[in-house]
Amino acid sequence: MLSAIPNLITGLRFILVVPISICIYEGQDLLALVLFVIAGLSDALDGYLAKKFDWRTRVGALLDPVADKLLVAGTFIILTWLGLVPFWLAAIVVSRDIIIALGVFIYSFVYEPFHGEATKISKINTFLEILYVLMVLSYEAFYWPSSTVIIITGSAVFVTVFISGLDYIMSWIRRINSQRNIN
Repeated sequence: MLSAIPNLITGLRFILVVPISICIYEGQDLLALVLFVIAGLSDALDGYLAKKFDWRTRVGALLDPVADKLLVAGTFIILTWLGLVPFWLAAIVVSRDIIIALGVFIYSFVYEPFHGEATKISKINTFLEILYVLMVLSYEAFYWPSSTVIIITGSAVFVTVFISGLDYIMSWIRRINSQRNIN
């Protein structure tokens, strides 16, 4: 029963995507920031609990990255819509997530159910994406941090999106080649 706690926390992240997006759209910057911080902390908390107490489940392994991707993609899209995030950055962030989701789906359909954990660079990328959104929301609420810091963080997001995307593609190519060698 306790093993369901990380999944419930992940569920909270799913639920928070809509109110965060509405708050951003309506200019309720402080509330959007608070909700996004809660969502970001929930990501760290569910992962910690799952690992610390071995409360890992197959459902959690599937839902956690989906919740992360929906949270990040949803906020990037609405922030871009409002002109607060450059279109090119949102496009590459969302495109990477779509490519990863399609890769997992195709691999699972053609070969076998996909089992894998996020790579270190992917975890860094997710952290930077969340940090970037936090900075943009914080700037809207408090005019802090400076736009220079936000631009530097956005550049780091771009670099890690690109590297982690290539890392996933190379990983899938290796998996596919090993599957072909088995058959």
